[in-house]
Amino acid sequence: MENIFLQGTTTGKLVDLISQNIDRKLEAFRKDLTNEQANDELLTREEACQFLKINSSTLWAWTNKGKVTAYGIANRRYYKRSELLDSLKALKK
Repeated sequence: MENIFLQGTTTGKLVDLISQNIDRKLEAFRKDLTNEQANDELLTREEACQFLKINSSTLWAWTNKGKVTAYGIANRRYYKRSELLDSLKALKK
């Protein structure tokens, strides 16, 4: 980690430095979010609920209504991250 000395640093330079670091972190986050390999990841029911910030009964209802697609192996259910993202709709103002 780099050492930063604030003595003799103007507030403008400090703001620029913070802004550059935030921009780098946001760009890395954006790349991770749009990464195809990450989007095709299979999520468990619990992970899908955490990802969508809903409870398990809502996920169950959406699955039964066909709003989201579940994939199964034996008695386990999985959801594709990319399909969960695709199921989100833009709201009209």
